[in-house]
Amino acid sequence: MATIDDFRKLEFRIAQIIEAAEHPNADKLFILKVDLGGRQKQVVAGIKNFYNKEELVGKQGVLVDNLDPVILRGVESQGMILAGSDEELLAVVSPDKKLKLGSIVK
Repeated sequence: MATIDDFRKLEFRIAQIIEAAEHPNADKLFILKVDLGGRQKQVVAGIKNFYNKEELVGKQGVLVDNLDPVILRGVESQGMILAGSDEELLAVVSPDKKLKLGSIVK
């Protein structure tokens, strides 16, 4: 079990997807460029089977902002976009109202 102190270590922020590109080495991954309001990050996300690039661009989502960068199939990912899924669907966690980019998610 995680403690509340473990949870508090994570920084969740509102980000907007400004670019979505095919991953050159993976069929299920997109390379996303996200805007956090004054700074940008690159995120590799396993959401390609559920979204096309056009519907992602402009979408706001929740980004885990303070993860250590990792290399996923040869491409650096500097955070994680949160998504929920069941047996059939996957959906990016997104606010129901437009929020200022970089806003803290509590």
